[in-house]
Amino acid sequence: MGNAAPQKAWTWFNGQWHEGNPAIIGPSTHGMWMSSTVFDGARRMKGKTPDLIPHCARVIRSAQLMGLSPKITTDEIVTLAREGIAKFDPDVALYIKPIIYGETGFIAPDPDSAQFVLCIYESALPDAIQTGFSAQKSSFRRPSPESAPTEAKASCLYPNVGRAVSEARDNGFDTGVMLDPVGNVAEFSYANLFYAKDGTVFTPAINGTFLNGLTRQRVIGLLRDDGVDVVEKAVKYSDLEAADEIFGTGNYYKVAPCVKLDARALQPGPITRRAQELYWDFVERG
Repeated sequence: MGNAAPQKAWTWFNGQWHEGNPAIIGPSTHGMWMSSTVFDGARRMKGKTPDLIPHCARVIRSAQLMGLSPKITTDEIVTLAREGIAKFDPDVALYIKPIIYGETGFIAPDPDSAQFVLCIYESALPDAIQTGFSAQKSSFRRPSPESAPTEAKASCLYPNVGRAVSEARDNGFDTGVMLDPVGNVAEFSYANLFYAKDGTVFTPAINGTFLNGLTRQRVIGLLRDDGVDVVEKAVKYSDLEAADEIFGTGNYYKVAPCVKLDARALQPGPITRRAQELYWDFVERG
């Protein structure tokens, strides 16, 4: 499900735009050495930037959760994002990635050393939106909030995500289904998880072990406004095994069907298609 390397990219750092992938950090930079790096991701699709403001706000909150004190504001990030977006062909799909990291510190970052970077690059929407993706039960679990900064979109969490993805790919699947520390379903490796059973949609309740994704929140609201019953609860893996439909939400593919879980084939059902229709209608409304 991965995209090819970016065809074109612009990166804002230290007051100016740089084309491509500029060298920014060094071996003594805290964000590289001690992993005090957070990021977020928004998209420009069909000329629209859905939920750009909350994505920009969340990177600041993530930085604060990591002990950093960024001086940039949400409005300033949004303004820079729109400036950068204007450097691209208006019809090209983009990924908008604000990053904050600590420059100095030992073990804990110096709060006031927070540095801001904004990277915008061409990124086509994946085929999984239409074709779907496969998933297997992962042997790796999401950490508890006592053991990792799970409420932040922190780079240090992603090696564990990568282990789950690599395991799945080695076994012929696209991604994993990760459990939380007590054995309930948390999410797909890098996307929030939903399933439908007898006309009702279910999704794991937020418990501090995975992000309450912005696209997750948006889809829940759109479905409920459309009259669909959406229940947030503790989900057992057996619930997925008995589901009528399974789909994922996230900034990478927005809403996409799971078409295979372990050895079981699934079809994109009416609720999944409706969730996709509602989301893309929301995007079109701007």
